Amino acid sequence: MLVALLTLAGCASERVVLLPSADGRASAVVIRDTRGEIVLDKPYAAAKRSMDANEAYQSSPEEVRERFAQALAAQPPRPSSYVLYFEAGGNVLTPESQAALATIRKEIAERPASEVMVIGHTDRVGSVDGNDRLSKTRAEGLRDQLIESGVAAEKLAAVGRGERDPLVPTDDEVDEPKNRRVEISVR
Repeated sequence: MLVALLTLAGCASERVVLLPSADGRASAVVIRDTRGEIVLDKPYAAAKRSMDANEAYQSSPEEVRERFAQALAAQPPRPSSYVLYFEAGGNVLTPESQAALATIRKEIAERPASEVMVIGHTDRVGSVDGNDRLSKTRAEGLRDQLIESGVAAEKLAAVGRGERDPLVPTDDEVDEPKNRRVEISVR
């Protein structure tokens, strides 16, 4: 949920606009004061508040771009998430995931103050301790590849989650390729 808010200097009024969520999920915001409340629960639902009254109205993408251009331009880019998959039992990316690394490197380079979290995961084949080590090895290996390609080390963090957060829930000792992954969040 993003809310655009404009308070005009020297004026006793403000506008609040509920912007669409990046992932399309429903969101809402409640504006409450001594005169009551206004619920904004649809994209571009808006309220104009002044000393005299509160008024709900439906804004538009055009109005938001016009009124809030400077605030929108100052926002950092929204985070991006990538999922890379591994061959069974080791630290070797699938060919498709290896090819996706170029896209990830490019995005990190284009963000002026990027932060990157690399989270390793495993399927449920093997011991919990072994999978913890393997997931950390996967995350650190990708972190190291990104550093070797020119990404500053201080922008990167790597952790392993083992088999704790499966993408596809399975029984123990089930080989599930979608669970052998590293999630990379670029923000």
